[in-house]
Amino acid sequence: MELTKRDKKVAREVIEKGLQREFENGLSKTEEILLKWRKGINDSSATYHAVYKHIKSVDKQIALWYDNITGSRYLLTITYQMLDDIIHEEDLIDFSEEVQLYLKQVVENLSKFQD
Repeated sequence: MELTKRDKKVAREVIEKGLQREFENGLSKTEEILLKWRKGINDSSATYHAVYKHIKSVDKQIALWYDNITGSRYLLTITYQMLDDIIHEEDLIDFSEEVQLYLKQVVENLSKFQD
């Protein structure tokens, strides 16, 4: 599907919103790891390694999906974000109806294969 100039702008905004949520999720998990350390559940060494491993994993995922995105990957990236429950239907409101319908159908079809 070819995106209009307006839909490309909306796509960049939606992708950025999803990226920010990815960062938030990564930081929340990091905070959980650190809280266990503060409560004395894990020692400093184990905590450091857990944080490092987690951040490295999150960074790898973010790099895979968000580095060097071009217009040809916008819809694929948003589809991934929707399947991973990072972006929701209400985040698509600024897209043209055609793009909204397309994304919903693609996600619905792919969801059938995940079950």
